[in-house]
This record gives sequence, C-alpha cells and structure tokens, in this order.
Amino acid sequence: MTETPEDLDPLHQVQQRFRDAATRVAGLKQGLIDFFAQPKRSIAVCFPIEMDDGSVQSFWGFRVVHNRVLGPGKGGIRYHPGLTLDEVRSMAALMTWKCALIGVPFGGAKGGVVCDPKTLSPAELRRITRRFIAELGDNIGPHTDIPAPDMYTNAQTMAWIYDTYDVMHPGRNNRPVVTGKPLDLGGSEGRRDATGNGVVYATERFLERGSLGTLNSLTNARVTIQGFGNVGVAAARLFQAKGARIVALGDSRGAIAAADHQGLDLDAVLAHKREHGTVVGLPGSRSLTGDDLLALDCDILVPAALGNQLNGDSAGRVRARLVVEAANGPTTPAGDRILQQRGIPVLPDILANAGGVLVSYFEWVQNSQNDTWDADLVEQKLARKLHLATDAVLARHFTMSEQAAVEDIGARLLRTAALSLAVERVACATLERGIWP
Repeated sequence: MTETPEDLDPLHQVQQRFRDAATRVAGLKQGLIDFFAQPKRSIAVCFPIEMDDGSVQSFWGFRVVHNRVLGPGKGGIRYHPGLTLDEVRSMAALMTWKCALIGVPFGGAKGGVVCDPKTLSPAELRRITRRFIAELGDNIGPHTDIPAPDMYTNAQTMAWIYDTYDVMHPGRNNRPVVTGKPLDLGGSEGRRDATGNGVVYATERFLERGSLGTLNSLTNARVTIQGFGNVGVAAARLFQAKGARIVALGDSRGAIAAADHQGLDLDAVLAHKREHGTVVGLPGSRSLTGDDLLALDCDILVPAALGNQLNGDSAGRVRARLVVEAANGPTTPAGDRILQQRGIPVLPDILANAGGVLVSYFEWVQNSQNDTWDADLVEQKLARKLHLATDAVLARHFTMSEQAAVEDIGARLLRTAALSLAVERVACATLERGIWP
C-alpha cells in the first residue's frame, strides 16, 4: 500500500493550522473563520522592463493584504524565480497572526516579483522595483500597506520603493510608506539584525521560564543553526554573546561542525565565507551534509533557511532539545506531530522570528513622528516586546495543555497556542469594530 505523500504546499499548511487553532477559540463564529481564511485583497500585475542589452522582458508581481482589522497591511517584498501567488497568500496570513501575537497595530501583507536577482544587474533590479511600485499605485501607503525587505531584497530596494512612491505623492511625509530603509533615509537602528536578535530574545525568555527543565539559560547551551544568511549570522552572534556555543552551521552548499567543545569561531567562519562563498572547508572544522546538521546532538536547533526542512521524513532524526524557527514555515504539520510525540518543543515562527516586523513597526513610528531612536532603545523595546509575547504564549499553552485530551497533540503544540491567541485577538478587534455596514 502506497503511503500518501506529505502535503508541502505552504498555503495548505497555513490554512490547516489556522483552522485547527480557530476551533480552540471560544465563541468564534463560523463566518469569522471563513473571513480570516481568505485574503482581503490579492493583486497580480504584469509589466515590461527594458533590459541592459536592449531586449524587453515581462515580469509578474504580486501583493496580497490578508487582513487590516488591526491596522495597515505590513509585510516584505521578495524577489525569487519560484515565487507564486499562493506562496504570497500564505505568508500574508502568517503576518496577520504574527502582528497580532506581538501586539503591533498592523495587519498581514506580503508581496514580490517573479525574477532571479542573481542574474540581474543593479540597474535592472532598480527598473523592476520602480515599475512594480508604480503598478501598485495607491494600493500601498503609510496607512494602507507598508512593504519591507524579504528574500533577495534589502535596504537599497526599499530606498528605490520610497523614492518611487515619494515622486508619485509629492508634498507629504512619505517615509513611513516602507521600512527597512537605509539610515540616511529614515531607517531604524537595529533593523538589519532585528529578526536574528529576536530569535535569541524569544529563546532566552522561553528558557528563563523553566520550559526546558534543567536548561534554564543560554550559558553553555549548544546551538546548531541551519542557514547562515543575515538572520543566521545575527542570531549566532547574539547567542554567542549570551554565553551559548555555536557547535554547527550550515548554508546552501553544506555544513560544518566544531571540532572541539568550545564551539565555532564566528569571526573565522565569516572570514572564510566571505573568501570562499560558503562555510564549508573552514580549517579546524569537520564537514557535514545538510541532513547530518539537522540530526546533530545539540540543545537548540535553529532552522534559519528554507521552509519544510523538518518534515515527516526528517523530524524523527532530530536530536535537539528545542527547535526555534528563525525561518518561515521550516516545520511541516507532520514534523510538528513527530517532534511533539518525541518531547521536543518547537518555538514557532510567528513568535520566534517576529523581531523583523517589530523593528519595522519601530521605524514606522519614528518616521511618522519625525523622530529617531538610538540602538540601545530599539534593542530594549525589541527584547521587552518579545519577552511579553513569549510569556503570553506560554500562559496560553499551559492552559490548553491542562485541558487537552491525551491524544490531542494539536492542543499541546506551542504553535497552536500562539496561533489561537493571535486569532482570538483579531476576532475580538473585528467584533469590537463591528461588521460594516
């Protein structure tokens, strides 16, 4: 008998998890469940771009607003050749729940362009960005929908977005239209490292609350990080600064583990990666495959790369005591169940990687008030917000676990606790506002 393949579609996974969490919110009407399951607005645009060689290519761009009950849409713009509208819809929904969970007045949104930035020149990327924003027109705005960086976009991309929107809307304070900008254009201190730092703050609070038995701090904790881009680097640095040991790291070309108990020298790793384009081959380290990395004996495993990494096939080999999701959707529903059955908690993405949207919110506030905050103030606010959100998730999780039947694995997931809390907050705000007209 052939076993049914695991459904790895990100939209299906988000919808499945939402509906499970929604059933655990007391008094939530079916009509609201149906409303929250669908995006408020989905836009698909196709536009031509003149390339550097004089040829013309057409590109597709998407922007989805999932919900605006709590405030304007908020979410990144990514450039990737495999981007689909369904993927954007799934990420927009996650942003709704993430913003509600951490207590910022935004709804969920996401967007992107189907392109391969690795094959495009800076001038071509600039033209794609400006034309995409022009096509979106008034569908984005400081009080409507606010983009931010995501995969293969950065502060320079956000500067082009800001400039394009500002040219189209002269005479206003347009800086809050986009976050993740360069500091010279109103960007916030701490934005670049915000997601990675937030991963550490959420993990630190989880341990401090005694949620992992004898491991109650990051001191000497053994940390493995899959993915050594911006988020992975920032998380590794702060983990190490707080006393943890980075025992293994991986990137798209392979992985390495420390040869001794002291952990990896991050400065040496970064220097090697700058020179060779990968962490693999670092002198004094031992090489691993990607599968070996996920199965390494450690205290904390941080998937900070792609989605669906801990699935029905790989979750059974995990030997970490705690999984902390720095990436979006790295654990599938089947992976969740396996890890729960094995007693390995998963700190979910809508909590663990919320640092980016938090500092984006701080940037929006600073821009709206024509103010600037120093780096220490940003970090204090970031840590406090994530500590409060972690406390709220743990409180909800304790209540749900106490009331759950033994066989109800879903109710024992930290993810379900986080999602149900977020759904409840959006539902309450919806009913308090009233159903218009």
